Amino acid sequence: MKKKDEGQQSERLHSLDVLRGFDMLWIIGGGSLIAALAKTLDWGWLHAVAGQMEHVSWVGFHFEDLIFPMFMFISGVAIPYAVTSKVEQGADKKPLLYKIIKRGVLLVLLGVFYNGALRHEFTGISDIRIASVLGQIGLGYLFAATIVLYTNTFKARLSWLVGIMVGIAILQLAVPVPGIGAGVLNQEGVGMNAWIDQLFLPGRLYGEKYDPEGLLCIVSAITVTLMGSFAGSVLRDGEPASQRKAVRIAIGGAVVVILALVLSPVYPIIKKAWTVPFNMLASGISALLLSLFYFCIDVKKWTNGIQSYVILFFTVIGMNSITIYLGHSLIDFDQVAHNFLGILVPDSIGDKYGHELPIVFGSIVAEWLVLYFLYKKKVFLRV
Repeated sequence: MKKKDEGQQSERLHSLDVLRGFDMLWIIGGGSLIAALAKTLDWGWLHAVAGQMEHVSWVGFHFEDLIFPMFMFISGVAIPYAVTSKVEQGADKKPLLYKIIKRGVLLVLLGVFYNGALRHEFTGISDIRIASVLGQIGLGYLFAATIVLYTNTFKARLSWLVGIMVGIAILQLAVPVPGIGAGVLNQEGVGMNAWIDQLFLPGRLYGEKYDPEGLLCIVSAITVTLMGSFAGSVLRDGEPASQRKAVRIAIGGAVVVILALVLSPVYPIIKKAWTVPFNMLASGISALLLSLFYFCIDVKKWTNGIQSYVILFFTVIGMNSITIYLGHSLIDFDQVAHNFLGILVPDSIGDKYGHELPIVFGSIVAEWLVLYFLYKKKVFLRV
């Protein structure tokens, strides 16, 4: 962790920090809070919303399936601010590439740590899960940022995007897997993703036969971060914040969503395999949300009154997203909340409702207060 330089990221988008915080809220307990509310109030529409807080088993899309790719999309939006701006100022590309690689490798290592590499006595690489959410975010950023660094035109970057998408589609739909055949995308994970993971990915696989953050998934997910960089380039095109930029991103997002839905009958939307239509759908929805947040916060400046408190709430989370992601796994915030609020939840209620509403709410509050302390001290985990 380090203190933020007062002049750091003068171009920083307030809406991007808020959107990142909105995204992270669902990881640190937002979904559990909705589920607890549904159990407590037993309202039909709230049960429907709570159902969106669970991943689909295989084919399809829930809100929960958006959270991970939206974070990758957001990291892509930041690339023009972190990379392109420095190139335009005449910075040498080699040190920038070094920083990009360093960030990617560090996130891979943090991901291995998050997976519990140090929890047990080391008996061999086969005990460690190498693939991870953080690792995929890091490698997605590494390759997308490198593409942006060494290409100067939209056409060149679009060629990379289309090329990766077409390559993934060919591998998943047309290239036969030995002993299985081509185009196998079933829940048992015996298609191209599983074959590549079993052949080339060291360590333990999360899904035994395949890993949802495996090698082909990582390559496929680069496109999500790269699409985020396109949105970032639109926002950073030289003119002040404007409705025109918000509309351009919204139109782009809507087009990508429609293309994903058109492709889905023949090329399914599958998060665990990071199929191309899934990447497009998640990126398109992320772009629509970015457009909305950008329009409200950076264009219309709806930052007074109650809106200012909402923005602060999400900003505090968004500016230390990696911190709370790691902290959420290392610290039992539910237990912290129970120590203070357990008296409000008799055992009979706890048995009936499972995740008690006050405990879930208290856990989120405890996490936020830790982040707020860091925010006030201007201490942020920069990777």
